Amino acid sequence: MSRIGNRVLSLPENVTLTTDGTIVTVKGPKGELSTEINKNITVKVEGNEVIVERKSDEYKNFHGTANANIQNMIIGVTEGFEKKLESVGVGYRFAIKGKELVVTAGYSHPVNIEIPEGITLESPSNTELTIKGIDKQLVGEFAANVRKIRKPEPYKGKGIRYNDEHIIRKVGKKAA
Repeated sequence: MSRIGNRVLSLPENVTLTTDGTIVTVKGPKGELSTEINKNITVKVEGNEVIVERKSDEYKNFHGTANANIQNMIIGVTEGFEKKLESVGVGYRFAIKGKELVVTAGYSHPVNIEIPEGITLESPSNTELTIKGIDKQLVGEFAANVRKIRKPEPYKGKGIRYNDEHIIRKVGKKAA
């Protein structure tokens, strides 16, 4: 079984963690995040260490999840998270206009996506997009939604992909 729940988390000096019943709040230099944990999981702060405990073995799955979520919140308020996307294809590009991301991906019309609160976008070139934020789940979900507009296809490799993603290419038709 996983021992993630038993790991002791360390708090950086500029981060505070408070618990109010089942709600855990982490405040740091980049912002504030909070999450709700299972009522059978307890979170203790001793000095600069965070200890997550469970009442019985029946709650092992909640124990590891709560520990990982708190660790992600600590990393988010100190360093933040980012995902990089790139578009491959003739005419495929990203454009940031106000509170919307405009994606041109080979359709007859550009696709507009509203940028949620807590997400910042950077576009170093019109074929690259960097998504930054303090909430790991929100950054990953937004990146997946942008990628979903035009997934990379295996024959020519055209589409929107993660920067470090490797597309397994297929051989097309061959003449007889």
